[in-house]
Amino acid sequence: MKEDIAEVRSHDHVILQCMDVVLGSMFFILNDFHLEKPEGSWKRGNRTIAKEKLYKHILRHIRKVYPGFNIGVTTGIAGNPQNRWLHPYRHWLFEPREYELDFSKAKRRGKKN
Repeated sequence: MKEDIAEVRSHDHVILQCMDVVLGSMFFILNDFHLEKPEGSWKRGNRTIAKEKLYKHILRHIRKVYPGFNIGVTTGIAGNPQNRWLHPYRHWLFEPREYELDFSKAKRRGKKN
């Protein structure tokens, strides 16, 4: 019910801290923050490198459950809608109902010419 929803401080709850770490690492990669370098520097910062390593560690664990897992798409239901509740890990790509893709800003995939 609506009144059961409340704000919490994640650092007071271990499970919420873990979710913050997982979601934060995916946000970090999806928004290309792992590629940023401090102004005037030719290499990435230590925190940036550490966050990318954390993401890769989390991804290895997820890929044990879902080989070939892609953070940019929703996990499938393998032909059974009940799997939404049965799978050990679910991942959703949140998109508004009405949106338009700007392919000029998309990452390039595939072979380079």
